[in-house]
Amino acid sequence: MRCALTIAYNGTHFLGSQIQSEATNTIFGNIEKVLLQLGIDFRVVASGRTDKGVHATGQVCHIDLPEFWNDLEKLKRVLNEMLPHAITVKKIKQVDDEFHARYSAKRRVYRYIIKEGDSNPFEHEFISFFRHVDLDKIQKNIKLFVGEHDFKEFMKTGSDTGSTIRVIYRAFAYKYKDVIVLNFEANGFLRSQIRLMVGALLKLNADELKEQLACANNYKIKPAPSNGLYLARINY
Repeated sequence: MRCALTIAYNGTHFLGSQIQSEATNTIFGNIEKVLLQLGIDFRVVASGRTDKGVHATGQVCHIDLPEFWNDLEKLKRVLNEMLPHAITVKKIKQVDDEFHARYSAKRRVYRYIIKEGDSNPFEHEFISFFRHVDLDKIQKNIKLFVGEHDFKEFMKTGSDTGSTIRVIYRAFAYKYKDVIVLNFEANGFLRSQIRLMVGALLKLNADELKEQLACANNYKIKPAPSNGLYLARINY
């Protein structure tokens, strides 16, 4: 039986989500370890990877269950009892055998959370702090990303990808209480693309951003810190 799991995690103390041969402390490395203890010997397939320090509120993966695991609510409860507290299975549901967590995904939604001012020890794992933030400029310039673009100047060096062209369907920013939320929805993202877009929004003016987006220049912007980034939702 193929099942889709919706997962939330605090990525602060993990070496990213993807299983690595040289590192065991990853999100899906921990999940597979627990699954194996429950007699489920299956490589977890995720909608995509998140880097070290990046969080998720709606990551999706799929697994194939052996016949003796037919009580999905019990499996969810047992997984949450055995997994590290920083990882939570929010939902498990049966899906068609053709469902694929990565290739069946239509859109991916990420959010980046910013707060103006000095960092504090109670929020620094979950929010990126900046001394000065021009919300009006961000709200205007973030719209430049909407549409189909070649994002080769907005990806981390060494990214393994067949194409650097992506379609961004929505991109907007808004103030919520004392934080600023940047929302990006696309058919997919390159490695560190969102963090580099956020870094550009914070540092570049509109003309500079247009140049980099047109691949006419690269202003060597540092990616925004990983702690403010959340994989929010996968649409199928």
